[in-house]
Amino acid sequence: MKLKKASAVINMFKEFFHKESSSGIILIMCALTAVIISNSSLNHAYEKVLHTNIALGMGKFFISMSILHWINDGLMSIFFLLVGMEIKREVLVGELKTIKKVILPIGAALGGMVVPAIIYFMVNFGQNTVSGWGIPMATDIAFALGVISLVGNKKAPRGIVVFLTALAIVDDLGAIIVIAIFYTNNIRWLALLIGVIAFVFLIIANKLKVRHISAFIILGFVLWICLLKSGVHATIAGVLLGISIPLGKTRVEAEESAAYKLEHLLNYVSAYGIMPIFALANSGVIVNINSFKRLMISPVSIGIALGLFCGKQLGIFGMSWLFIKFKIAKLPSKVSIKHLYGASVLGGIGFTMSLFISSLSFSNAIYLNDAKVAIMSVSIISSILGFLIFKLMKTKNELS
Repeated sequence: MKLKKASAVINMFKEFFHKESSSGIILIMCALTAVIISNSSLNHAYEKVLHTNIALGMGKFFISMSILHWINDGLMSIFFLLVGMEIKREVLVGELKTIKKVILPIGAALGGMVVPAIIYFMVNFGQNTVSGWGIPMATDIAFALGVISLVGNKKAPRGIVVFLTALAIVDDLGAIIVIAIFYTNNIRWLALLIGVIAFVFLIIANKLKVRHISAFIILGFVLWICLLKSGVHATIAGVLLGISIPLGKTRVEAEESAAYKLEHLLNYVSAYGIMPIFALANSGVIVNINSFKRLMISPVSIGIALGLFCGKQLGIFGMSWLFIKFKIAKLPSKVSIKHLYGASVLGGIGFTMSLFISSLSFSNAIYLNDAKVAIMSVSIISSILGFLIFKLMKTKNELS
């Protein structure tokens, strides 16, 4: 009897972790936990732990960073490694392989990045908070796909899931470029030069079709240290490593490659390890009546809220509509204009990447808290509204 109960519990957990929405649910739980801790007597201990320094290495060769920085610069580099591998796979053998398939999500993604950034910039123009213009550009694909999975494939056809996935991948690529160019500190050229040499060796290893994944990991680690020391954000090393690992030119070759196996492993590590830890470390905000008063008057929160909620809808849906109207692209199979609008609303779920960019944008604790409150509030609103749009949509069977 006990064995049956244990088996039932194990099966229940297996079923939960295989659902696309599971990672989003865990992220929400970790974010809520961080908010609860930050607004309790445990807040001092929480902040003390996050800002405790940990040094790794020996003698002159060591790295010393706070736990928060180890999470944001270290663990998030593994997340960006996964992003780099996903981008490469989609470009070589996936949904971004042909221009015909990719033109609509590329256009939508560009609109969904440019319009929110312009809105934030206009709201914060002439103020020292203008540096946060990159925050509302990002879309959290885990949350967005998690919401769509709750709706079901009858309400959300595969075409809109593919569209949203491709859009988020292009969106991630845009965020990576923005971080590399605009959120980089003073450059230390010697460290950057050594990093470039390490990346050249990665490319050579790729061209020589080196099969030992450990060779890429070692070179990637050297690249990460160099970028960390150079002032270029260290997470970029993850992306560069991801695109350099050999994949194969066909879907069959890709699925048999070491890169595919590593990506499959990292999917679970990222969804159920890295992202929850990141949410737990970065979602701590002070929530009280003053927080919500500031939400209404702070240029940071207003810019982010308008950028994520209005800007994403205008950019994604507006560009998609223009591309379709002028026959530059066409709607995916079984996808309607209403589906596109629902996807554009879900684009307003900024969460992970927006929180990450906000941590790069502001050192001021008040501005950072304003940004976090706005990101989390708008992400929740966008999730609920996007879910309702898809859920209330009539299918062909319901109309007949």
